[in-house]
Amino acid sequence: MQVKLTANARRRLVQIIDYHHLEGNPKKGKRTVEKILKQTRKLSEHPELGQVEEYLIKEKKGHRYLLVKRLYKVIYLIRPKRIVITDVFDVRQDPSKIKG
Repeated sequence: MQVKLTANARRRLVQIIDYHHLEGNPKKGKRTVEKILKQTRKLSEHPELGQVEEYLIKEKKGHRYLLVKRLYKVIYLIRPKRIVITDVFDVRQDPSKIKG
């Protein structure tokens, strides 16, 4: 099964890199994004690895999440031939900002 990232998910990954760059540690941003992408690849073999995302249940699309480094939720949908990553969410933010 293929893993695809939406434009929103890609934008969030760039924001992580930019944040760490501004904080003076660009290598940490790149390592964090690499770790997130490595974990998302596991979904191709085990799509139901993540839990149901309770903050998006109301959308009734079946959003799930995979927690990475205890700080980031990778929000995704299981589709017939692919996994669609819709958001990479920093859990220190207000959960109402999660995008499905």
